[in-house]
This record gives sequence, structure tokens and C-alpha cells, in this order.
Amino acid sequence: MRIGAIFPQLEIGADPGVVRDWTETVEAAGYTHALAYDHVLGADPANRPGWTGYTDKSLFHEVFVLFGYMAAITTTLELVTGVLVLPQRQTALAAKQAAEVDVLSGGRLRLGVGIGWNAVEYEALGVPFERRGARLTEQVELLRKLWAKPVISAEGRHEKVVEAGLNPLPPRRRIPVWFGGGADAVLRRTGRIGDGWMPQSPPTAEARRQVELVRSSAVEAGRDPAEIGFEARLTLGAVPEKEWPDFVEGWRELGATHLGVNTMNMGLGKPEEHAAVLRDVLPLLRG
Repeated sequence: MRIGAIFPQLEIGADPGVVRDWTETVEAAGYTHALAYDHVLGADPANRPGWTGYTDKSLFHEVFVLFGYMAAITTTLELVTGVLVLPQRQTALAAKQAAEVDVLSGGRLRLGVGIGWNAVEYEALGVPFERRGARLTEQVELLRKLWAKPVISAEGRHEKVVEAGLNPLPPRRRIPVWFGGGADAVLRRTGRIGDGWMPQSPPTAEARRQVELVRSSAVEAGRDPAEIGFEARLTLGAVPEKEWPDFVEGWRELGATHLGVNTMNMGLGKPEEHAAVLRDVLPLLRG
């Protein structure tokens, strides 16, 4: 199992030196990847009664710019979006940005994508919120075409490319695309076309059912389910410390290939403490 670190962007602040120190610490500690969340805008809840979720006070570094910075200060760390809200973006632009990060990092990008939940962001970015699910599958197909060949033509229900292409292309001519979300539609989509799935639940019987649904959907699509990865997420502040090893072992038994370790919401007083906790906890999680 490959163990990665969740970038604590809600609590790390905007000091580039702190971001650099965190990145260098987790790579030196032996983490295989760094995963960052994605949001473009935060909504002011003042005139939105009942608003839940992130707000304008929630700090989010822009993932592609962040990964361009991280690519320059690392050599082995895989860079993972967890997840990029793809349907609120122009597909060709997202393909270009992802390809550039992959080029600058030497082929170390893994693109986790999802449909998101924040209608405020969609409105501001000029994309209909209610169409986000329908767009996603088509977008992934277009991304892969743009990454694979210098020039393509493709037309779907939502976007069209006519005799055009990206330059430079990703070194591998592909970038792994993983899906986030827990709905059965997401699980079936992962089995049909995804390179992996990113659950955020503990290793319960329900998680086992979800993993099996991904694998059975892959078989139905004529794919080898063994080729699909699974990245669980251990939020240290939500799971008692004595249960951390069992959490990891439970997901390992379910077939998880990756694990992300989240240090947010632990009550850490300083941004630098996130890197220190990650450094110290990795030997315990490895067993």
C-alpha cells in the first residue's frame, strides 16, 4: 500500500515557505504522494441561511499552480488532486493545465475528479450546476483523447474540439484519472472507465460492498478489476489513535492500493505542526 499525505490547505496558510517545508518534509519522510483538495470560490454565508460547508474564510490553494510549485521542489512525490471539480471547468483548459503539471513533474500527476457540491462556484464559473454529472464522463473521454495525440477532433453533447491539440503532451501520453464520491453511479463509472476510486469512509461492510460494485462494473465493461486502484483516507483527528493501525489494515484487506493521511481538524496550533505529525506517524501506519 502506498501511503500519501493530505495537503492541509485549510490550516497551512499562504506562506510559500511553510508550503515548501511541508512538501519537503513529507517527501523526505517517505510518503509516496501528496493529495490536495480543490475549490475555486468560497461562499459568504451571511445571506445564505443554513449554509454548510466551506466559506469565503476557507483557504484553498489553486491545485494546478500549487502542483507546479511542488513539482519544482520534489523528485519522487506523486501529485494528486482529491478531487478536482472537473465539470465546472472547460475540459480543454483542464487538460492543458494537467498536462503541464505532468510535464514539469516528469509524469507524477494523478488526477482525481468529481462533480462537486457547491452551486455558488458553478454559477460564478458560468456552468449549469444541474448538468455536472452528465458532463463528467464525456469530459474524461475528451481529456484522454487530448493527452494521447497531438491533434484530435471530438464532438460531444457539451464540448467540441476540431483539428486541434495540446503541446506539450504528457510524457506518458496519459494521466491516471480516479473518481471521488460514494454514490453507486460513481462506483459504476469508476468500474467502467476509471483508473481508481477515492473512498472517504472506514473499512466497513458498506465499503466492501462499494469496492465489489466497482470491481463487478469493471468486469461488465470487459476490464480487469485488478487494474483499478483504491485510495482510502485516514483522518487522524476523526479516528482514535489506537485504531489507526486497524483502519489501515482493514482497508488493506479490502484491496486498497493507496492511503491518504489527513492531519486537519486535529487542533494543531501551528501550520508547521502538520508536517511534524505526518513525519512521526508514518512508521506506525506502515506497521
